[in-house]
Amino acid sequence: MTSSPVSELIDLLSLERLEDNLFRGQSRDIGTRYVFGGQVLGQALSAAQATMDSVDEPRSAHSLHAYFLRAGDIEHPIVYLVDRTRDGGSFSVRRVTAIQHGQPILFLAASFQHAEDGAEHQLSMPEVPGPEDIEPAPALSPEQMARLPSKVQRWLSRQGPFEFRHVYPRDELNPPKRPPYQQVWFRLSEKVGDAPELHRALLAYASDFHLLGTATFPHGISYFQPNVQMASLDHALWFHRPFRADDWLLYSLDSPSAQASRGLARGLVYDRHGRLVASTAQEGLIRVVKADKADAPVRAKG
Repeated sequence: MTSSPVSELIDLLSLERLEDNLFRGQSRDIGTRYVFGGQVLGQALSAAQATMDSVDEPRSAHSLHAYFLRAGDIEHPIVYLVDRTRDGGSFSVRRVTAIQHGQPILFLAASFQHAEDGAEHQLSMPEVPGPEDIEPAPALSPEQMARLPSKVQRWLSRQGPFEFRHVYPRDELNPPKRPPYQQVWFRLSEKVGDAPELHRALLAYASDFHLLGTATFPHGISYFQPNVQMASLDHALWFHRPFRADDWLLYSLDSPSAQASRGLARGLVYDRHGRLVASTAQEGLIRVVKADKADAPVRAKG
């Protein structure tokens, strides 16, 4: 029986425990040349969450900060080594090193906190149409697909575990110059279990979509173009309130700066009731190269 993209993703985030602080995760080919950055983020967070058995009361991840160091090989598993850095009275910290072929490909630090009451405020959700009022993006025609680089054809030909609906769609084949912001509704395409740890790992995976691309909007370029190289350099994610990744979430994105072949992008994630549930930030490589260098190796865009 063929498994669904959602069940494949759940399996991908369910790591094999080798030792108390050592885990192994498989890699998945989703059409990118190298391992998708969101996969390594989600697996590293899953590894950190699995070591929270050393504290008496439940503690939930409230933030993570990661650096991407090397391209991941989609043909081989990744080993995750967790350092139980600190278990304090209210907070715990874990450091995770993702290793492949004997070399680190990602460093991640995650902080956990037990539930507490306190002062609360948030920025309001942008006023945008609901996901039911936005038509799914039409599939590209065979003629359009044939004009795309092979890396993009592979990406678009696979059915992913998440559904995305852009509030202001952009023609990625002929990208216009636009202000650096966008809003995207997204959700997991199937219902899954209630474990909050699973939904946080799923959001870590999904938060790597569309984020860096926002920084390309003012320049009229796109990852679809063969002479554009993009790669995530770092990634930060903060969890504010409970949420479900299998219900619609609004990703409100902007890019305050691009310079020196790097772009900075930020995101706010709201549930459909307007609650701010998470925030993100990422800097990444955005390089326009000459045609004869367009196929030079670069780590897969997150």
